[in-house]
Amino acid sequence: MDLVPLDVVENIGKVLTYGAQKYSDNSWQNLPDFWKRYKAALLRHLTAIDKGELIDPESGLPHIDHVLCNTVFLDWGFHHGKAISINTKDIEQDE
Repeated sequence: MDLVPLDVVENIGKVLTYGAQKYSDNSWQNLPDFWKRYKAALLRHLTAIDKGELIDPESGLPHIDHVLCNTVFLDWGFHHGKAISINTKDIEQDE
């Protein structure tokens, strides 16, 4: 764990804090269409960066930090049985 850069952990915490204030603590874990919605959010933030917008105008936080947080959500979802879809076909995970 000492290999994980603490400033990156802090950046994830800032995005999570923003989301908790906007919605509620850990509400992201119960979002309907989990995989589809967080994949779309991740791609929206990446697209904004590609277009030259580095800061998310709504949160005031860097888009790259939102990308990181959405990646954390997708990783959590993968390990907690949320549907993973590739081209509309769900893949079953081996336990």
